[in-house]
Amino acid sequence: MKKTKEQARQRRKLRIRKKVNGTEMKPRLVVFRSNVHVYAQLVDDETGCTLVSSSTLVLSRSGTPARANREGAASVGKDIAEKAKAKNIEACVFDRNGYLYHGRVKALADGAREGGLKF
Repeated sequence: MKKTKEQARQRRKLRIRKKVNGTEMKPRLVVFRSNVHVYAQLVDDETGCTLVSSSTLVLSRSGTPARANREGAASVGKDIAEKAKAKNIEACVFDRNGYLYHGRVKALADGAREGGLKF
């Protein structure tokens, strides 16, 4: 039986999640990308709460035109870093969610680093 791209991503996701856990002081930065938008959130796995979230959908509603390309992903990274700084979060662990560290995922990570998050 042939594996699809999504099944391969789910397998990679499980391998990553076994190793990556977020706490309140060092939450997990989760990335999700669709064809239309890029989403990111900081998650505390101990309580199961989302601490901060951002996406191109939210940014485009607030007036900044953001699309699901590298520039949009970088702006999501910068936005989530600003929101994290407001909540006194300076460090996080990066969860690429099974996606390859390339393109939009890498741009989001670089934008978050530019915004001041350490991981």
